[in-house]
Amino acid sequence: MEKLTCAVQMYDWGRQGSKSEVAVLMHAADDRFVIDETKPYAELWMGVHPNGPSKLASDGKLLSEKITESKSSLGDHEGESLQFLFKVLSVNKALSIQSHPDKASSFIWIEKAKILHRNDPAHYPDSNHKPEMAIALSDFQLLSGFRPSHEIYDNIKAFPEIQNLITSKNAIENLKTGNDVEKREALKKIFSEYMHSSNENVSKAVQQLALRLKNKNDRSDLEALLLRLNNEYTGDVGVFAPLLINYFTLKKGDAVFMGPNSPHAYLLGDCVECMACSDNTVRAGLTSKFKDVDTLCSDLTFEMTQPPYFSPKIIRPGIREYAPPVQEFAVHELNVISNNFFIN
Repeated sequence: MEKLTCAVQMYDWGRQGSKSEVAVLMHAADDRFVIDETKPYAELWMGVHPNGPSKLASDGKLLSEKITESKSSLGDHEGESLQFLFKVLSVNKALSIQSHPDKASSFIWIEKAKILHRNDPAHYPDSNHKPEMAIALSDFQLLSGFRPSHEIYDNIKAFPEIQNLITSKNAIENLKTGNDVEKREALKKIFSEYMHSSNENVSKAVQQLALRLKNKNDRSDLEALLLRLNNEYTGDVGVFAPLLINYFTLKKGDAVFMGPNSPHAYLLGDCVECMACSDNTVRAGLTSKFKDVDTLCSDLTFEMTQPPYFSPKIIRPGIREYAPPVQEFAVHELNVISNNFFIN
């Protein structure tokens, strides 16, 4: 077994200094690693991704080169390289509202990721899909998957500011009265109209929302989140997203799996993340990066469910397996036994 030296990524949304689990882990692995309390340690990457490749601690050789020299070490499943990227994230500020393209449509067998890469390689740099799984290391706040239809309906009715961005009033009512197909079509229309609203109209609506909520003394957790998102991304269309997308908190050891074409955003906390090795991300809010609202709205499945928790399987005492329905990865959690106690 080889010890690895892994890459740290500094992004403005990361937790600073020793408040970051990324920095703490790096220092624990190598006491020569000095934590700078002014820097945002956002991600720790373990894998062969070219933007942050792992190296052998013994001689500095790239892990990818070691694999090339000894391909049999991966077994038959991985092929010639690792199919996954393993990360630790420390989040202090919301990441973008995003989804990831599927590898192949179950209806027409067209690989969407390849199409996006071919048509826009600058923003979709590879042809792979990017399913992700997050496992909480602390209380971890996130958005994932559309809320049940009755929750979306109630939220729209309770927040007049978002109503001003939706012209199809019948679609709002269909969330309450329609069948499953009609509700899904209604959500697609509502989400598309809201996300395609002009910057001027969105900014005005968010400003009205912030003014109203700031004058409330007994704000709910959801209202407090909307204000926080506006402080982080003032006037952004994504400020309203928690009204439509499940907002919840994972406790340590809880997990969520985010398959293709499902909206999500990490908000606050520390987690382990494992994903297929890809950079393809379709963003539409809470970001200063390129937004591809058309692709997001056309590709989302608009399924409405409760928060998509993912439960691990107990393999044996001290070992739990998080195995989502993808080929590229599964994660094992090992609790080391010492003096008859488990050490997580």
